[in-house]
Amino acid sequence: MTPPTTAVRRRAALLALAAAFVDTVGFIGLFGLFTAHVTGNFVLIGAELVSRHDKIFTKLLALPVFLVSVLLTAQAEYLLQRRGKPAAMLLLVVEAALIAAAAMLAIGLPAPGQPDDVVTMLLGFTLIGAMGVQNALMRTSLAGPVQTTVMTGNVTQTAVDLLAMAAGRADAAARTRVYNAWPAIVAFAAGSALGAAGYAWLRFDCLWLAVALVAAAAQVTREPRD
Repeated sequence: MTPPTTAVRRRAALLALAAAFVDTVGFIGLFGLFTAHVTGNFVLIGAELVSRHDKIFTKLLALPVFLVSVLLTAQAEYLLQRRGKPAAMLLLVVEAALIAAAAMLAIGLPAPGQPDDVVTMLLGFTLIGAMGVQNALMRTSLAGPVQTTVMTGNVTQTAVDLLAMAAGRADAAARTRVYNAWPAIVAFAAGSALGAAGYAWLRFDCLWLAVALVAAAAQVTREPRD
């Protein structure tokens, strides 16, 4: 059997890689729309207003769409758990399906032409829905010391713990946190780079890699553990 710590670290790395990949693809291909780190859209809205741009409707709707996805995920998880189903694994499959839906929409639709056109909204909101699933799970079934959609907290805690280790005052908990966090941090950085390269090469077809990553995370979640 896969040891729990190894399975959790592997899953966190896969999900961090996928989240950074999707967020980068969305940011480049959808006119600066954050699909995983949705609160970042408020910064962009402020910048757009100062610059006298008015193409902010999609970004304004990003948070409500995200919240609907989070709430639906939480409710679905509750119902699945009541029925004895593997909720986390099934919902990761839903996340992968939503990313796949965005990739398929991109094949059948014209390229996004404006920040607030219908195509941008369809692709953006589908990806935001997928990332809402992942964000919700990271607060419920998959909750732990490592986040996978935003790295600020992970990087901050790791920096503090590394300082303590360098100063010789770190305890076992600090060393464990570093051990658990670094794969997700490295994976997130790699996902950002891969997302940029993937979009430059394949446009939205590159999203199939994110589908595979989330599906792999679902498989890790499904594996029995000691």
